[in-house]
Amino acid sequence: MIQPWLQPTWVRLVALEGKLPHALLFVGAPGLGKRELAESLAARLLCESPLDDGHACGRCDACMWREAGNHPDFYRVVPAAAADQADAGEDTPAGDAAGGKAKSSQIVIDQIRELQSALAVTGHHSAQRVVVLDPAEAMNTFTANALLKLLEEPPEGCSFLLVSSAPRRLLPTIRSRCQQWSFPRPDAAQRAAWLAGERTEMQGLLALAGGMPLAAKRLAEQGGVGLLERFVRDLSGDPDALRLAGQWEAWLKSKEALAAGFGLSTLVEWMQRWVADVVSLRLGGQVRFFPAQEKVLSALAGRMSVAAASSCYNEIAQIRRVATHPLNLRLFLEDMLMRYARAVKGART
Repeated sequence: MIQPWLQPTWVRLVALEGKLPHALLFVGAPGLGKRELAESLAARLLCESPLDDGHACGRCDACMWREAGNHPDFYRVVPAAAADQADAGEDTPAGDAAGGKAKSSQIVIDQIRELQSALAVTGHHSAQRVVVLDPAEAMNTFTANALLKLLEEPPEGCSFLLVSSAPRRLLPTIRSRCQQWSFPRPDAAQRAAWLAGERTEMQGLLALAGGMPLAAKRLAEQGGVGLLERFVRDLSGDPDALRLAGQWEAWLKSKEALAAGFGLSTLVEWMQRWVADVVSLRLGGQVRFFPAQEKVLSALAGRMSVAAASSCYNEIAQIRRVATHPLNLRLFLEDMLMRYARAVKGART
């Protein structure tokens, strides 16, 4: 499915029939619909009788094989964790059946080696083969260099569709071998049209998701309303940093949070956006991420100095860089919350 805000991009891609380069890099914020567009383009490239609107027919042998997940010339390269979530549902945490060990969130070099072997032979059904690699930034240097060899000497009739929300994390040589397509964020009118068909509480989740409709919908499906209510309640008064750190540690390890995929990275991201709204209000700006909590945020902004609010934002931005691999979760939370509590209790100047 192509989202309304990506229709112009889709029309441009379809218009390049027969002139597309061998490698495309789709770039944009999470929750825009990049993966869906890449999958739709892959379906079109493999389809035997594309429709007038550019979409795959859904009826030919190639479409039937692809939809059944066994097209011999279609390769989807994703992290093991993402593959598990696709099979079990996006709101199901990935883990192995035996011990609950988390699957890899990286695209590993063995996957690229398997792809190289598969592409070394001619196509099974037609001259066209398609590789969708998502997210491209999930490759480490060794994996990326292995892929680079394929991009430098692409097999005949093979199209590579790379999807990325963080293109700067890709090797420059990877980016240089691809034609980059930047996906626009939906404008105010498009967001309003999308919200018209959604529940009332979706407006707050859409703002928290940075205006990304699909990210907001995924958050809602994962119990985002309840998670957001608790987050706001915990930060609205004078937080006891040490006590709250203990509560948040238990929260992150709870069945509720695990089932929702609500981890430390998301929590720190929310903290940064919460403080960003306080800073904005303190400087005379508007609330961006938490519009429904503007009164609470205004009260907090009134208690903080500009220096304290700005310093707190910068500190949490630094903390966020190491949120994926904290050495000690409890100490990490205590440090973050003590910085926040210090800013809230600081004198206003």
